[in-house]
Amino acid sequence: MKTDNNRGGSVEIFQAHNPSTKVEREKAVLIGVVKQGESRLDVEDSLRELALLADTAGATVVTELIASVQRIHVATYVGKGKVQEISELAKEVEADLIIFDDDLSPIQLRNLEKEIECKLVDRSALILDIFARHARSATAKTQVELAQLEYFRTRLTRHWTHLSRQKGGIGMRGPGETQIETDRRMIGLRISLLKDRLDKIDRQRNTQKKGRSEFTRISLVGYTNAGKSTLMNEMSDANVLTENRLFATLDSTTRLTNIAANKQILLSDTVGFIRKLPHRLIESFKSTLDEVREADVLIHVVDASHRRFYEQMLVVNETLEEIGAENKPTLLVFNKIDAIEEPLALAGLKEEYPTAACVSALRGIGLTEVRARLLEVIESDFVERDVIIPVTDQKAIAHIRKVGEILSEDYAYARTTYDDAAQAVVRLRFRAAPKYSEDIEPLLARHKDLLLIDESAADA
Repeated sequence: MKTDNNRGGSVEIFQAHNPSTKVEREKAVLIGVVKQGESRLDVEDSLRELALLADTAGATVVTELIASVQRIHVATYVGKGKVQEISELAKEVEADLIIFDDDLSPIQLRNLEKEIECKLVDRSALILDIFARHARSATAKTQVELAQLEYFRTRLTRHWTHLSRQKGGIGMRGPGETQIETDRRMIGLRISLLKDRLDKIDRQRNTQKKGRSEFTRISLVGYTNAGKSTLMNEMSDANVLTENRLFATLDSTTRLTNIAANKQILLSDTVGFIRKLPHRLIESFKSTLDEVREADVLIHVVDASHRRFYEQMLVVNETLEEIGAENKPTLLVFNKIDAIEEPLALAGLKEEYPTAACVSALRGIGLTEVRARLLEVIESDFVERDVIIPVTDQKAIAHIRKVGEILSEDYAYARTTYDDAAQAVVRLRFRAAPKYSEDIEPLLARHKDLLLIDESAADA
């Protein structure tokens, strides 16, 4: 059991609806549970992360308790004995808040609050509160509210039991409905409204994306606080908020930037991933995570200074698989190399991942290598083609110049299989990503019958 008596700060946890309210930080006790087959070290590491989450939410962690259980107790999660121990600990340190590192069912939350007589939240509720605090755009606020309502809809018995009574009076005879049922119905209506709003946002984004089709789209992904936003700022001058806290960035930011001469990309920063990320957040942040799903290439940013960065990489890969983005071309970027204390560790990292880039985004170290390796990944599946186009078809020529890399350009004369009349043509050899084939093919289809008749002709 560890104790931290540092105090300070100003924002009370779970005041997301009014984050400007200045109050004393709540004192929190963290509860971790070692289940059968789990490692205590893993739970300890998860609690360290939970402490950072609590700090981000505005609570001061005063102590923590790790309980070992043979099986999860249906009514209280940890069993009667542990509940009593938690209750006594909360009174001893005068805690305002108990935070469980796992998700609890509504009945478990209600039973625990009855026994402990202290405000109690689980990991999902804590993350939802942080998201609510950090949401800035209308899209992010809508996504967070939807996730919160989905979470609390099944927990009305805990929040509204004092209102659970039958309606009565003139015009209200009969079975009526409880206040909980009314609240649940109203929440359901609000959820439908928010989903409709997000669908409208998705349609607007799809319209905006049509104008970006000629650019290669890159998305930064990674564990929260790995340094994605800092790297984004260094590569594109985006001025995204950077802060040494979990989930400092929620809104996706997209910028047009150069990674080489005459090579522009669309670079997007996205919300960070975390262990035990609530599934309802993934569902609610669909429009934000679409930036990842629809990207041509991913940049997986890893905090190389974190002692368990391998596990964080695994969490990111599992989340990418969950959203259907696991098979995309990916550049691995190890960030914060300036914070690695053991010199041999960095050498071992480079040997184990020879195609990865090692950088310090904060100090601007290694950014040239990132751009060079990113260009290699982008061009790794480029298809080379040789086409003949009449010089009069400027639309097709201009489109190929826009989406492809011209390798050679020669002018000649050609005829068709059904007409001997010569016409001036341009012979282009170019490279382009496979995704552009769908746009290029219709432009070239009407010229498939062209045959060169004078390859040595002078420029037209």
